[in-house]
Amino acid sequence: MSNILIKNAKIVNEGQIFEGDILIENDIIKEVSNSISAKSSNVKIIDAEGNYVIPGVIDDQVHFREPGLTHKATIETESKAAIAGGITSYIEMPNTNPQTTTIEALNEKFKIASETSYANYSFMFGGTNDNLEEILKVNPKEVAGLKLFLGSSTGNMLVDNPEVLENIFSSTDMIISVHCEDEATIKANLEVYKKQYGDNIPIKLHPHIRSEKACYISSSKAIELAKKTGARLHVFHLSTGIETKLFSNKIPLKDKKITAEVCVHHLWFSEEDYDTKGTLIKWNPAVKTAKDREELWKAFLDGRIDVLATDHAPHTLEEKKQVYTKAPSGGPLVQHALVAMLEAHHKGKISMEKLVEKMCHNPAILFQIEKRGFIKEGYFADLVIVNLNNPWTVNKQNILYKCGWSPFEGTAFKSRVTHTILNGHLVYENSKFSATKHGKRLTFNR
Repeated sequence: MSNILIKNAKIVNEGQIFEGDILIENDIIKEVSNSISAKSSNVKIIDAEGNYVIPGVIDDQVHFREPGLTHKATIETESKAAIAGGITSYIEMPNTNPQTTTIEALNEKFKIASETSYANYSFMFGGTNDNLEEILKVNPKEVAGLKLFLGSSTGNMLVDNPEVLENIFSSTDMIISVHCEDEATIKANLEVYKKQYGDNIPIKLHPHIRSEKACYISSSKAIELAKKTGARLHVFHLSTGIETKLFSNKIPLKDKKITAEVCVHHLWFSEEDYDTKGTLIKWNPAVKTAKDREELWKAFLDGRIDVLATDHAPHTLEEKKQVYTKAPSGGPLVQHALVAMLEAHHKGKISMEKLVEKMCHNPAILFQIEKRGFIKEGYFADLVIVNLNNPWTVNKQNILYKCGWSPFEGTAFKSRVTHTILNGHLVYENSKFSATKHGKRLTFNR
């Protein structure tokens, strides 16, 4: 394996930006210093002059649709798009077909990823109303965590039995990640609008159906249960301002028992975008008001929300363009999440240091991922070089998702991912991918 020396980089790590060099030997960061000289001819030198080097982004919530829904996406296609977007590690969700609710189904996913994934990978095990025995067989050192849908979403895995929920919360040491929307509230709202519009409900009513109230009821109940049982709870994709008041920034992330995530689309879009984007921005939970977006940003920056993710969840364009009640929720985001956040940096909303904290460091801390998420000697060499002044526009020709579309289509971004290094291998350079895949299974310090 050839070694790599990155020269003249603006290195962003642990709250600092400093100019320096990074030496990679095999799959490890060997040295980080002000100036490093190549000691042999067997070193590939990358001159990063004027550009930033950040740790590889860790996305704690993706839906790559394999097995069973591969007309939408595969682990191979979406992990490739992730690498182009600077995401070097991902945690994939259990609502595939079959659902990842048995050890057998989990092992099958690990097998597929080991053969086809461009990026590092782990999976969440899915909880249901009747699989507690299987949950207890899962080794927390080998799996990212447990996923529970407390509101139904794609591939209905709704856990709605209060007794079962309490048993799960009381019985596992795994991080329990939850999708929080109250099903009864959503169903009641949907019935009201179906009586008025039939199936052709205007998309702008989506946040009224999957409402602020539905989110708050569910997330507050989950937090109450976590406090009662002592469970380790992580609440996925907050979408409302009111929910941010449920979380704290009083103690360091590593000591928190209750944590939260926000997704790029809830920081970027608001209900005003339904007029132009339609069902392409139909997500669960729904994109809500500009005020909600503002409150999410505030909590994200002040530490009440701990990590940023994508909830990457592709569907075909044909599926998305159906009438409201038939159009599935979710959209593809892994290729564009980092550049979207860099756009927010250009607008003065977030510093580079904070961006790296939320997208790289904190997911590693939260999930106790071994030797990733930081630029440190002895850590795996997962690195991304970004040029903050290399404009491009998202179009059909440069979209890498299998579904072939993006909610960012037509958006001009100022920044570009130029290089992605994964486990010491240069896997992406100026829009070209390495022929060999180098993704590894994530391991956990638990």
